[in-house]
Amino acid sequence: MRKTRTTARYATQSKMTRRKAVLKKRRWKSAHKKGTKAYTFLIPSIQQMPEEKDGAENGTENGAEHGMGYPSPHGEDAQRPMLSVIIPAMNEEKTIGAVVREALRICRDAEVLVIVNGSTDGTANAAQRAGARVLTYAEALGHDGGRKVGAAAARGQILLFTDADIAIPAEHLAPYVQAVLKGTDVALNDYHGPINRSPVHPVVEAKHMLNSILARSDLRGASMTAIPHALSRHGLEVMGISSLEVPPLAQAKAVIGGLRVRAVHHVPVGRMNAIRSKKRTGPDPLSQVVLNDHLAAIKWITDTLGPRGGYSDLHRVRSLAR
Repeated sequence: MRKTRTTARYATQSKMTRRKAVLKKRRWKSAHKKGTKAYTFLIPSIQQMPEEKDGAENGTENGAEHGMGYPSPHGEDAQRPMLSVIIPAMNEEKTIGAVVREALRICRDAEVLVIVNGSTDGTANAAQRAGARVLTYAEALGHDGGRKVGAAAARGQILLFTDADIAIPAEHLAPYVQAVLKGTDVALNDYHGPINRSPVHPVVEAKHMLNSILARSDLRGASMTAIPHALSRHGLEVMGISSLEVPPLAQAKAVIGGLRVRAVHHVPVGRMNAIRSKKRTGPDPLSQVVLNDHLAAIKWITDTLGPRGGYSDLHRVRSLAR
């Protein structure tokens, strides 16, 4: 009798575990039906938005003076799409179509730019068929170089950055755009990395450390090195397009430049991102690049704010110890 009860309990637990896994998968399933162009737009067009609203809801709390908040349907802004989605891509023929289609579902007033660089497959054709504007480069630019090129070519009032190998549903991209519409300059993924592992990965530590140096420990590990993230046009001007090649540097310039930087929505990109290589000998070259980018950001901070990065040295007189 006891054995039968134990077996039944384990069977019930196994069924519940499978049920939870199915529900989690459904939460990430997009509402877009494959093979149809009947997009359900998640954000209304510029023409449908009110021109003025009061308070922080439309961005007047910290940036209406920069033309943030809901875009005006008149004047120069009317010539621009509300949103530019920028997607660097290299040999992502299998996934780029789905990524573009999800980006197009965010709002009607959008352009999707795919920066195809160093590709030897049909990524460019697949992106174009899905409805993207394609910029092609024979050389490999890397993710950050591709984002810089895309930002320079983008016409949108809001810039959203994502990757070509992860088809994030539009329902989980729209919150970044909505945050910028409400006044945020830099809308980050509220993703902090696997901090419970031992040891913690150096890149995860670097992200937390940079935010602490910037007196923004509330951001924890949220970083411009992770997608998705979105920028206001004013935020891009403060950071400078060239800084997008070094995302931690761009983030440092945003915080010190007084921009409103927020972690707005959680997308578990660490779990969603496919592992390209299971076996590696020696250090991960990508991790080394990201760590060097954080060092560049710290150097800029100390060059700008002084050797202590703007922090007080209290009452110590270091010259007396020389």
